[in-house]
Amino acid sequence: MSALPDSQDKPLAAQILLLNPNTSQQTTALMARQALACLPAGVHLQTATAARGAAMITDEAGLAIAEQEVLRLGREFADVNDNTRPCAIIVAAFGNPGLDLLRAALPAQVQTFGIGEAAMMQAACDAEGLPRRFGIATTTPGLEASIAASVSALGLTPWFSGTRIAEGQPLALAADPALQCERLAAAVAACVAGDGARAVVIGGGPLAEAALWLAPRFAVPVLSPVVASVQAALKGLQLQTLEQV
Repeated sequence: MSALPDSQDKPLAAQILLLNPNTSQQTTALMARQALACLPAGVHLQTATAARGAAMITDEAGLAIAEQEVLRLGREFADVNDNTRPCAIIVAAFGNPGLDLLRAALPAQVQTFGIGEAAMMQAACDAEGLPRRFGIATTTPGLEASIAASVSALGLTPWFSGTRIAEGQPLALAADPALQCERLAAAVAACVAGDGARAVVIGGGPLAEAALWLAPRFAVPVLSPVVASVQAALKGLQLQTLEQV
């Protein structure tokens, strides 16, 4: 578990743990850069990466393995927190593995958020707080059923236009970021033109950078789940987010 240098140069107002349930340090660093860009002064970001499991979670078996790592790392963070300042944990995998376990195990003052949950909740509501039809674009067909179950558990099924899967194998796309962005762009376009989505979530922590690249290309909001989760955490901690640029 590590604190990022750029998040330590101001008086401490709150702590956020960005917990990556997969084993890729590269993915942790990518998501941390995006999270840091949203944080106001005084909010310190720590990161933690799973020691066991998959480098990229592509199916429900990977989610199940990740749950126990999330619980272990979340408990470690809570144990060393002195409870004198607000703190939050962000579970940074789109399937929110272990999120419910954390909420049951940790004290109430440690707030917990999932990138998938936060992004779906944000997408389902427009700027006026009215329900909005939304879709999800991702690269992992093995998680499509899990995504639908998460939407249902949040009570968002009436506004869900469905999941569009980018063409290609998830790991092959991850190895070619430019191709991955283009295939995700086609999936976002299908959500909008084919399914009537008025907002689209990019479904994956490792895909968060692609979300920022895609957003200016569409007239509807294209949401990064990492940005959405940081915004949700700061709202929960009663702090103000910085605009993502």
